[in-house]
Amino acid sequence: MLKTKIFLFILLIVPGLFVNCDGQQLKDRPAYAAGKFYESDSTKLRANLNYLFNSAEQLETANILAIISPHAGYVYSGSVAAIAFKQVDPDKNYKNIFVIGSSHTMPINGASIYVAGDYITPLGKVSVNKTLARKLINENKYFSFIRQAHVNEHILENQLPFLQYHLKKDFQIVPISIGTDDENVLKSIAESLKPYLNDENLFVISADFSHYPRYRDARHADSLTAKAIISNNVETFDLALNQNEVSNYPGLVTSTCGSTSIKMMLYITEHDTGLKYIPLSYKNSGDVAIGDKNRVVGYFALALVSEATDENEFLTAKDKSDLLRIARLTIDEYINKEEVPQIDPTQFSDNLLVKSGAFVTLNKNHQLRGCIGRFIADEPLYKVVQNMAISAATQDYRFQVVQPPELQMLEIEISVLTPLKKVNSIDEIELGRDGIYIVKGSRSGTFLPQVATETGWTLEEFLGHCARDKAGIGWEGWKDADIYIYQAIVFGE
Repeated sequence: MLKTKIFLFILLIVPGLFVNCDGQQLKDRPAYAAGKFYESDSTKLRANLNYLFNSAEQLETANILAIISPHAGYVYSGSVAAIAFKQVDPDKNYKNIFVIGSSHTMPINGASIYVAGDYITPLGKVSVNKTLARKLINENKYFSFIRQAHVNEHILENQLPFLQYHLKKDFQIVPISIGTDDENVLKSIAESLKPYLNDENLFVISADFSHYPRYRDARHADSLTAKAIISNNVETFDLALNQNEVSNYPGLVTSTCGSTSIKMMLYITEHDTGLKYIPLSYKNSGDVAIGDKNRVVGYFALALVSEATDENEFLTAKDKSDLLRIARLTIDEYINKEEVPQIDPTQFSDNLLVKSGAFVTLNKNHQLRGCIGRFIADEPLYKVVQNMAISAATQDYRFQVVQPPELQMLEIEISVLTPLKKVNSIDEIELGRDGIYIVKGSRSGTFLPQVATETGWTLEEFLGHCARDKAGIGWEGWKDADIYIYQAIVFGE
């Protein structure tokens, strides 16, 4: 006789508690700071934010990638925070907003990303990009999810009502609480987050400045700290914190409540000359009527902007970083393994998907080691750079093929080209701005714009060397040849 076993499954439904397809318990993070740092009543909170934003100055800022905003009670720091958020484009549709702060409540061997649900404030739910959060956790051992690091912590939550009030489009956050000052860990975290610092996303760094010095001392200490951030240099930032410490300001216990988050951000930005920190506003708690000038907390708002470029510039800082990584990875893989790495184009901006010419230049000990490029392309820019990287390393007839021991000594430079334009007179050529392409019959040769700057040649020397040395048509061959000019966006490691 066939016996049938009956299994009984009981599903217990707990309000606010769910399980996702990975079996992970999901639970929204309720408001903790409401009623402590800001109004818990939604109507009063919205009225308070309305007042703060209406009182905040709209500055001439553009291309904002990140802001540094204070996280104290709104009665003290709300006006400074409002100025930071007011500079953010309210109509922009952000892919992600990374809200990052340094933990007040517990040490962490790295950083905790809230992945178990969404954040709740009196103004409603703030969606967490749980897919991206899990991706970061899976790819970097210093990212984890520690619920307790978020439950009774206000550093991230205090920023959210400003976003909810100001932004007109739906948004999702990646809430990150950093709990270590280990420099190697901060560098690793920065490396994981660096690909996301672009015009599709916004970084919000939650940080107060000096804690508990006298009013006048706070202004001195906070000014030094802000100038160090504006320098966009980690070493300068460390020196400023040390200088404040040895100044022995009475009552000073820290220069920044959030130094590890700021330092992590500087690790992302410090080598990118296209990025700039600008000051927006400063106050301290002594500027508030109820504040005590003998024991204050400093609040500074700053913005990280991508600096405007000339009319031919269309690449962002991230675009350039992506192209350099592609070139480096491709050369290393091809020379070591004779393999061309597969590149996922979905991680790039649309700028890298356009068809554009490019040159890849390899230097070794500041001497040319290879340079090959293409003016007209029938492939996306990222693919052109990958192919030209291989060619520069293996097919430049002037040099032997690059060998594995040389790889670490190579410096990669990329020149992304604008379309060719034929000139009717050499007076149209501007040295240092224009590259030249000389064509006569089946012969042709080119010099990139930077060649004129590096050599110090006159215009006729620039043309003569190109005609003789590159096109092979003699020193004066350019005089009856077709001459084209182009500009280049040049950047390197």
